Amino acid sequence: MIERPKVIDGSPSTGAFEEMLRIVEELDTPDGYKAELIRGKIVVSPWSKLRYLRPMRSLRKQVEARAPEGTVTETSPFLFTFPAGGRGFGPDLFVADEAAFDAEGRHADGSALSLVAELTSLSTKDVDWLDKLDTYGRIVPVYLVLDMQAAEATAFWDPSPKGYRSRTTLPFGRPLHVPTPFDFELDTSEFIVPVKDEGAVEGEGEAGGGA
Repeated sequence: MIERPKVIDGSPSTGAFEEMLRIVEELDTPDGYKAELIRGKIVVSPWSKLRYLRPMRSLRKQVEARAPEGTVTETSPFLFTFPAGGRGFGPDLFVADEAAFDAEGRHADGSALSLVAELTSLSTKDVDWLDKLDTYGRIVPVYLVLDMQAAEATAFWDPSPKGYRSRTTLPFGRPLHVPTPFDFELDTSEFIVPVKDEGAVEGEGEAGGGA
């Protein structure tokens, strides 16, 4: 079992975005893993760790209670596409227009998203802070990053063609304001989890280059 993201051998470095999506959809990923399109590569990475269940449940409960009408709040690994950047991400948590799930297929357009949240790990935090931040920042109204190693929560909002214009970072334990269309104070007190020896655990069984 791999602990770090793995770039699939033979992933096309160039080619049509739709063709890459087709490849992702046809992948038989093991239970507990998800496939994403990151920087023109198909990357398979493990789903969230067991000790992330409590903060994930707390986050979902709070966000769902303030989500706009006509949206769905989920932690299922659905793929959202960003054709302009050639990306396809499966957020740890998302809020999206319910209508986006009336269509056939296995991926939805990123324009349906009103909020995404990612919980970092040592092996994926660079993608969460760089590639995903840049992509989400051009279209998604609110992006939450729970940095599980730094024990900090960051809210990004006000997307623009050059990325988010505003951000707030606070340590876990302090309330974090989640901007409109949610507009509430996020209780981050349940986000603190043990991180002892995380580097050693994630380093075992490394199977390929991460994103």
